[in-house]
Amino acid sequence: MAEPALVFTPPQVPSDEDDGLLTSSEIASTLKLNADWVILSACNTADGDKPGAEALSGLARAFFYAGAKSLLVSNWYLDTKAAVQLTTRTVQAMEQKKTVLPAEALRGAMLEFVDNPKGMDDPYPGVWAPFMVVGLAQRAGN
Repeated sequence: MAEPALVFTPPQVPSDEDDGLLTSSEIASTLKLNADWVILSACNTADGDKPGAEALSGLARAFFYAGAKSLLVSNWYLDTKAAVQLTTRTVQAMEQKKTVLPAEALRGAMLEFVDNPKGMDDPYPGVWAPFMVVGLAQRAGN
């Protein structure tokens, strides 16, 4: 691929507008978001748009151009179970305490992996550390 993209289930009848692939240029040019937070919980979503490019120049930048105020992105390959637990627990923490910032909520979820491991590898940073929050450091209404 010439640019980063999100792959969705292809439609039964693909078209130029809906081919099951949402490229970073499509995100930046056609999506109009008013999102406080976008979660990109796939592998390497903080990567650049090509090898050797600066970080956050691919999908992350596209979502900022589309109107996202902050992003949860990953820096390397993700363990699927850990990604589900981290993102779910982060969102739950933000729902439970409306003033907690995304980075604080993520930190709390990461500490749960270290302090209360459910699996043998949970305390290992390779499992819980790929995520980071980038963008605004406040929540809407704060």
